[in-house]
Amino acid sequence: MPDKKPLEISFVSSDTFREIFQTSAEGIIMVDSTGKILLANPVSEKMFGYSKDTLVGHKLEDLLPERLRGMHLGFRKQFNEQPSPRRMGIGRDLQARRLDGSEFPVEISLSYTRMNDQLLSMAFITNISQRKVAEVALRKSEEQLIEYAGELEKKVQSRTEALNLLVNKLEQANTDLQHEIMVRQQAEEGMRMALEKERELNELKSKFVSIASHEFRTPLSAILSSTSLIKQYRDRTEFEKIDKHIDRIKFSVQHLTAILNDFLSLGKLEEGRIEIVKESMTFVSFFNEIQEEVKPILKEDQHLVIDIHEPNDTFFTDAKVLRSILFNLISNASKYSERGNNITLDIQKVDEKIIIQVKDEGIGIPQADVKHIFDRFFRASNSSTIQGTGLGLNIVKRYVDLLEGTITFTSDEGRGSTFIITLPI
Repeated sequence: MPDKKPLEISFVSSDTFREIFQTSAEGIIMVDSTGKILLANPVSEKMFGYSKDTLVGHKLEDLLPERLRGMHLGFRKQFNEQPSPRRMGIGRDLQARRLDGSEFPVEISLSYTRMNDQLLSMAFITNISQRKVAEVALRKSEEQLIEYAGELEKKVQSRTEALNLLVNKLEQANTDLQHEIMVRQQAEEGMRMALEKERELNELKSKFVSIASHEFRTPLSAILSSTSLIKQYRDRTEFEKIDKHIDRIKFSVQHLTAILNDFLSLGKLEEGRIEIVKESMTFVSFFNEIQEEVKPILKEDQHLVIDIHEPNDTFFTDAKVLRSILFNLISNASKYSERGNNITLDIQKVDEKIIIQVKDEGIGIPQADVKHIFDRFFRASNSSTIQGTGLGLNIVKRYVDLLEGTITFTSDEGRGSTFIITLPI
């Protein structure tokens, strides 16, 4: 049989991906289906004790304790047969091995891609030694708390028994003691709830820790710093500050959710898992629904103005995909426009085609950026202060292609943009 075509891992040559790969806070290792390491970023080399450019060529099993290598071969075979993004070792601890033979705990998330008909696996590795130390300290604190609560309970029981002997004479004293017990129980319940809240926040942080993307760094940093500050403020009972940081965490999580939705949509498109199911509907019913559904995403005093030239006419398309296209364009129009600026949706039928125009009065697109506006991960030079992934318009373009339509746009920097979608009826 002829040799397989050599792999050309071209994405590493991209400035954007090289920056992510080189500066990621997690170790990133790419292996082929035999477990041979093809790429390793500086963090992974340092994590496992290898000097620069010496980790490539090793087997992935070299990074595992000997007792785990046989089991790992079986796991790799299963992954190669049914590859899918996943976290490793859910419910159990994972151990890795440095070059000097020392072991340390890790969290690993797996992803994959295919190049030249070859399966490549990507491992995102995080050294969680510090977290394990913190967990041990937390468990020790909980044990001390339980021991202290047990001692309190014994004292209360002993005191109650003694007071029962004098209940007729000391009824008021007994009532006061019961009140003291209730206050202590409330304090213990409040402490338990605070610990539970902290565990929930730590779990939220852990779910995202393995995502290696430049766009995730700012919201993740906000979540981590706020989580740490909440513990300090809780000890000092500064509840107003705790609420402030909880709100900060919620905002960051919402931003991450929007980013993940973009990546999920992109993943489905890449894998060809979007099935087009067309149905017949009227202009007026469909676009009235759109007008209601986009209200929550508009800024204050923004309005979506819809102009349907022939409202009672019908058209035939995939409603779910078209809705995703319009949501993305209207969301962009709102995000890149000031409060109070209206967004216009113009719909008309021309020569057995439906033409939809989404017009805003926002910041527009610089002329130098026009040719790249539908590129994946591209963001216009005047949008650096506005959060985004650079995936939205790329996804819109691909959705329009699935509907066998076209998308064009006109833009005047500082005055706004108009995106024109043409679809077959």
